[in-house]
Amino acid sequence: MTEKTHAPRELWLHWLIYPGHSLPTAAAPVLVAMALAARDGVFAPLPALLGFLASWLIHIAGLFTDNYELLVRHRSVNEHPELIEALNKGALTLNGMRAAILACLVLAALTGVYLLHVAGPPVVAIGLVGMIGSLIYAGGPYPLGKLGLADIHFFIMFGLLAPAAAYYVQMAAHEPASAYWSLAFHDLPLRALIVGLPLGVFAVNILIIDDIRDRTFDAAKGWRTTPVRFGIRFSRIEYVALSAFAYVVPFWLWLSWGFDSSVLLPLITLPVALAIARKVLTEDRHDALVPLTPMAAFLCLGYSALLAVGIVR
Repeated sequence: MTEKTHAPRELWLHWLIYPGHSLPTAAAPVLVAMALAARDGVFAPLPALLGFLASWLIHIAGLFTDNYELLVRHRSVNEHPELIEALNKGALTLNGMRAAILACLVLAALTGVYLLHVAGPPVVAIGLVGMIGSLIYAGGPYPLGKLGLADIHFFIMFGLLAPAAAYYVQMAAHEPASAYWSLAFHDLPLRALIVGLPLGVFAVNILIIDDIRDRTFDAAKGWRTTPVRFGIRFSRIEYVALSAFAYVVPFWLWLSWGFDSSVLLPLITLPVALAIARKVLTEDRHDALVPLTPMAAFLCLGYSALLAVGIVR
């Protein structure tokens, strides 16, 4: 088992990149933004897909930074023994992790060259905000995770910035260069933010699961996460309240934002949401909560795919 964990592909793929977690979470806002752009007649697949790639790479850089900071600042905390063992045996190096973080950011910037061409200077601002936001969750002198600000940070990044940015690059691809700043600050429709709200909620819920699971480690690191500060009961109430909000939003879109009843399609995922919530409400053991993170991520993806279908119709 140890040898398998320390194999390079296994080490990077399953312990650092977390594709079952990171890919669905990054894809969900883009799917909904693409659907809204198609509805509004500004669909542009290549900018949207490159925007997704850049977003995912930035997200991966944040995951790498989280683990890098753990190994540098809190090696005595046995949160990820596989990584600590790999580091001690030379299968993983801090230099290699720094290079991986830089590589992700450089690759994201390279995708931004095309996006800059089709969507103008606002793309640079969006990219910088995304990169800084990804890195300061765990890195820098004042990590947001340590300060207890991660919940609102995740909501803003995945529920507001990501869908609005994905919509903007598509809309801008149809407009002249002189219109870029006006599009970004004046003409971006409010619904490009509204449709992302439940996706921000799902991103926060994934974080809540992780925080409940890792509460002992976070307390040892001095991180003021919600379970550490207010206890598991409060986090569970937060999880249920946010889940309820996510399933109320489709009704709001239908009744108040001009969409038809097809936007209620995400309700199909409610049984899965209830099953995950039941586990969150009854389990507090680390090993029992580990599988819930990818389950919650794919719930987010399924919800977003159905919402996208409903928006287009």
